[in-house]
Amino acid sequence: MDIGRYYKLENATLSFTREQASSFAKFVAGDFNPIHDVDAKKFCVPGDLLFAVSIATFGVSQNMRFSFESMVSDKTMINVPLEYDGKIDLKNQNDKAIMSIECSGDSTKDKRFITSLIEKYVQFSGKTFPDILMDLMKQHKVMINPARPLIIYRTMAVHIDDFPMGELSLEFAGASLSAEGKKGDVKLEFDLFVDGKKIGHGIKSMVIAGLRPYDAVAADKIIADYNQTKQAALSS
Repeated sequence: MDIGRYYKLENATLSFTREQASSFAKFVAGDFNPIHDVDAKKFCVPGDLLFAVSIATFGVSQNMRFSFESMVSDKTMINVPLEYDGKIDLKNQNDKAIMSIECSGDSTKDKRFITSLIEKYVQFSGKTFPDILMDLMKQHKVMINPARPLIIYRTMAVHIDDFPMGELSLEFAGASLSAEGKKGDVKLEFDLFVDGKKIGHGIKSMVIAGLRPYDAVAADKIIADYNQTKQAALSS
């Protein structure tokens, strides 16, 4: 995968076209959320693309925490710092925070390792909805509002012991949902392996809003509508 196809970085300024972000969402991450459609009224660049571009640009450290602060559109111009020490703050043209990255420990810029990590993580992350989240909400007898689903990508933290050569793989390691009123905190955990040996662990954190009692018919329709959108995109 050539991550450079999905963004433009010029004069320390990062930007995305709708086509770049939408193509990454659908054909790399497997994320068919309508807000990533080229013609979406309220278009949003996927957070996983920001993650991917960040580690492709800055490298991977043993300890990293990504905090997503604001939505990014095709009009957003992100200022990329040329120097950093332990924390990277990405801000837009109006000096509004977009994402912060905290990093420590040893680091690598090995292209093969980074590309594999991007591919494995975003493919896992792209399956969050509906595969993991809908099952999780069913277990807790709650669900999102079908008319206005709101799922906010908040943070992703990862620890990696080292960066060995070999075949990188990622395995889902569990999920939890803590619901209070109409809001819920979701944590998705994953383990990283190289040639079968565990080398790291990570947690993706999200907020879901507009929660209501679980309705099997409505939930099935959400999944069916999503799958219909997915099939239409793949066949176009």
